[in-house]
Amino acid sequence: MTRKDRVLTALAHRQPDRVPIDFGSTAVTGMHVRAVAGLRRHYGLADRPVKVIEPYQMLGEIDEELARIIGVDVAGVCPRNTLFGFPNENWREWQTPFGQVVLVPEGFRTTVDTNRDVLIYPQGDTTAPPSGRMPAAGYFFDTIVRQPPIDEDKLDPRDNLEEFAPISDADVAYLAAETRRAAATGRAVMATFGGTAFGDIALVPAPFLKRPRGIRDIAEWYMSTVIRRDYVHAIFERQCEIALDNLVRIHAAVGDLVDVVFICGTDFGTQTSAFCSVDTLRELYTPHYKRINDWIHGHTNWRTFKHSCGAVEVFLDSFIECGFDVLNPVQCSATGMEPDHLKATYGDRLTFWGGGVDTQHVLPFRTPAEVREQVLRRCEIFAPGGGFIFDAIHNVQANVPVENLAALIDAVHEFNGAR
Repeated sequence: MTRKDRVLTALAHRQPDRVPIDFGSTAVTGMHVRAVAGLRRHYGLADRPVKVIEPYQMLGEIDEELARIIGVDVAGVCPRNTLFGFPNENWREWQTPFGQVVLVPEGFRTTVDTNRDVLIYPQGDTTAPPSGRMPAAGYFFDTIVRQPPIDEDKLDPRDNLEEFAPISDADVAYLAAETRRAAATGRAVMATFGGTAFGDIALVPAPFLKRPRGIRDIAEWYMSTVIRRDYVHAIFERQCEIALDNLVRIHAAVGDLVDVVFICGTDFGTQTSAFCSVDTLRELYTPHYKRINDWIHGHTNWRTFKHSCGAVEVFLDSFIECGFDVLNPVQCSATGMEPDHLKATYGDRLTFWGGGVDTQHVLPFRTPAEVREQVLRRCEIFAPGGGFIFDAIHNVQANVPVENLAALIDAVHEFNGAR
């Protein structure tokens, strides 16, 4: 099979010739720049600065050399602007607080405060309040919440819609060009177009806006889903209308070159429980998810991808009813997310994109032999009958031993070679 065929076969819940692999196609399936650099050294590739393609989490580009070694079957398409609102262009070197020299975009502008924390600025504008902080001993940025005082009598849903607008001709052209580039690799194409994430807590504080209005504090937003539900409904309804109009234009430009589209990264699970009830999901989120997914399934060949960390087993039937085809990151260590149960109960209706290794406990802290053992076991559970794209559980973090990463890659190849 070609790489693309392999992914499409798995998505159709048929057995591919081997387990498809994804690392790097989205902001939730990538690797930290330190991990990327470590793998490049491990495999004897040229020692050069790694591009930071997603600065919020400091994710590194997995270029063609490394992608071929890993066996990556998916190519990603991302919006022109990063989470901090500047485009990935005009690269330059920057030395991180952890000592690594990387390549960052021109708009990646920072200062250092009195605690030696690195501050980053929305749209690269250092005259605006900073919107992200990398602690002196940290490896990625945390959002700086810039919540203006809330006047209940003056709350206006339009303030929380500032970032949602008709897509520009320039952005359509950019996405079309990036889609053609990704398709030319011969891999399946995973596209993140933006605008379809309802209440994603990484986006609510709007680190890409200079002076965001509305409800932008994370705790305040969660409370608003209960005490200001009409306000949230109004935001989601208008956001959905804009998103559908934008999808019409994007589809006209990219057509069937896209195979999977990242719809939403809103997390509904904690390690042991959930952020809301199933009833709340169905009342507040489901109508909008369903409109988006129904349009996509009715007008395109795209499969739809839902990211949600945590103990989300209680929501999986609802996700399926919403029309989602893919679940990521498949956090098997969370309560109720045992791999055997997920595969047996939902494996004919959801494709599991992730779940290949525990990135909280096993990958960073166990031995290479233990990593190998878990990877092989997860493949044995998830692979039969298709419906599985191998990836770690969320992004590979900064200080994972390179020996463990190599053991992960070797184990997937070992499993595929035994088929």
